[in-house]
Amino acid sequence: MLISSFTLVSRILGFGRDLAVSYFMGASASIAADAFNAAFAFPNLFRRIFAEGAFASAFVPAYARSIERDGEETADVLAADAMAVLAAATLALTVIAELAMPWLVRYLIAPGFAATPGKVRLAVVLTQITMPYLPCMAIYAHLSGVLNARGRFILSSAAPILLNLWTLAVVLPAKSPTLAAYYASAGILAAGVSQAALLWWGVRRSGARVDVRRPRLTPEINKLIGLAVPGAIAASATQINIFISGILVSHQNGARSWLAVCDRLYQLPQGLVGVAVGVALLPRLSRSVQAGDEPEARRALDQAVTFCMALTMPAAAALVSMPFFIIDGLYRRGEFKLVDAHATAAALQQYGWGVPAFVLAQITSRAFFAQQDTQTPMRIALASVGVNIVLSVALFDLWGVVGIAAATSAAAWLNVALMAVTLARRGVYAPSPAAWSRLVRVLAASVSLGLLLAAASHWRPLIEAPLRDVRFGPLHAKELAILGVSAAAAAVYPALLFASGGLTLAELRMALRRR
Repeated sequence: MLISSFTLVSRILGFGRDLAVSYFMGASASIAADAFNAAFAFPNLFRRIFAEGAFASAFVPAYARSIERDGEETADVLAADAMAVLAAATLALTVIAELAMPWLVRYLIAPGFAATPGKVRLAVVLTQITMPYLPCMAIYAHLSGVLNARGRFILSSAAPILLNLWTLAVVLPAKSPTLAAYYASAGILAAGVSQAALLWWGVRRSGARVDVRRPRLTPEINKLIGLAVPGAIAASATQINIFISGILVSHQNGARSWLAVCDRLYQLPQGLVGVAVGVALLPRLSRSVQAGDEPEARRALDQAVTFCMALTMPAAAALVSMPFFIIDGLYRRGEFKLVDAHATAAALQQYGWGVPAFVLAQITSRAFFAQQDTQTPMRIALASVGVNIVLSVALFDLWGVVGIAAATSAAAWLNVALMAVTLARRGVYAPSPAAWSRLVRVLAASVSLGLLLAAASHWRPLIEAPLRDVRFGPLHAKELAILGVSAAAAAVYPALLFASGGLTLAELRMALRRR
């Protein structure tokens, strides 16, 4: 609950940031938006790999075990050595990337930009500005792991708010799309420094002594690297697929920006639910595995899966049933035109049916990580990436950006299915009959909600008609309509969920109890 609450604040501010970016930069009408989104996507790929649990998946169990076995002083030495090696590696990667940026943008990040004059040059400069965000995020992720292993989640959950505050603060005074892109890129760098500093302060306040030291490859660090590298690849399959999608759509003007808007919406359940539950679940699973308490580990996974799907399925239903209603109501203004809204909505609908898989991947991967098995999910992740590449190339030729979105969702479901089958075959975990029953009921409640939202989207003109002359600050008829329908859905879905038996109030209270 703590993680989700701060993540929700961050995502609301992130939505405000995206509104400002799309308003000032647009999408298909300007080169600035695509260049900025490409510049942010490259270091952001590594941020999501490091900061959203991949490195922590290897470090947290090792650090927690060291605290229990060797004491806090020895564990903090392990944490300090790990941070030194991580910082040195990401700094070296940043320097190499800065020097090679013209080549990286032209041939890897956005090869399609070369067809538009000035687009490659702008993307190169912006990516060079944002690239130092990577080592800041690596340090932030590592210090988050230290706090999480000690049962502290507030600062690591609140720190991403700084990214949105910085970007909003610097982009609002911009007078042109290009200037807005430069300001926003500088804001990302400032946010990275602020986030790392905040977590450093938090670790010191927690009593941990993670000192700055020269990097050294001790046996413990070598073992940690051996677990962390495949774990990072395993946990980042979705992000790698998104990055590959960005490379393919760089040939179509505006497409990079359309996918960036989609990312904000379909990734929301993953951040609010999947990552939050996954981060809280890993220490509990690790303790159960270390204690040999298999029934408790299975109960924890059952609870995580059913709770995640109860919160995720209605989001998927909304994205599939009323994508244009959402995009048009929330984003179409300023430089973000009607053609951009239609293209974005078509892609968002295809991402919608992949949302449950994006969230489930955060849970199933933790079942492997708790047992210090990062090799298996890595191999599965690489297989899903390969499938995504083949499908993306094939479907992009047929459907354009919509095909890219469909390929990403299909690859996400393949990733989850392979992990689930592997866990079941090993006897590690399969949902209990009670969990399957709950999942079917959650699905029924979500489908019912989706039908209601599809009807609302169909009769949108009737919903907006009484609001034509209503003004509530910056909100007009279309904004008020989508907010009203969303609020109504938020009120209706719990009734559908409880009526179907997908979740009970007692289970909800127990899940949110801090213990």
